[in-house]
Amino acid sequence: MTAGNAGKRFTFPKTRRLTRPSEFERVKQTGRVERGRLMVLSVLETNDANRFRAGFITSRALGPTVKRNRVRRRLREIVRKHQAAIADGTWIVTIARHWAVNATYRELEGEWLRLAERASILGA
Repeated sequence: MTAGNAGKRFTFPKTRRLTRPSEFERVKQTGRVERGRLMVLSVLETNDANRFRAGFITSRALGPTVKRNRVRRRLREIVRKHQAAIADGTWIVTIARHWAVNATYRELEGEWLRLAERASILGA
């Protein structure tokens, strides 16, 4: 494997993200919910055999745009980093809570992994 291929292996393209409001609503209406102090993880197992898809919600209640975007980038990186272990056909919506703004990356990652284990979405 060349250095150029190594970067592509762990990309997280927009095609893997939930973007439409109807997709978020579907996960909210029919999915399971795991709640933590820093975030809420909603999971929907679909019949789609394709790779997982993930969406992120950082509401205005978290604070200024800079803080919301930082939390969103961290959550996206956590999912990107652990994407190989996430079960195929799973839709995941991660909703940041107000405590997430002051949390470190490690705290966010630890809680996301704990909630993902509870939701049984990590296969490998």
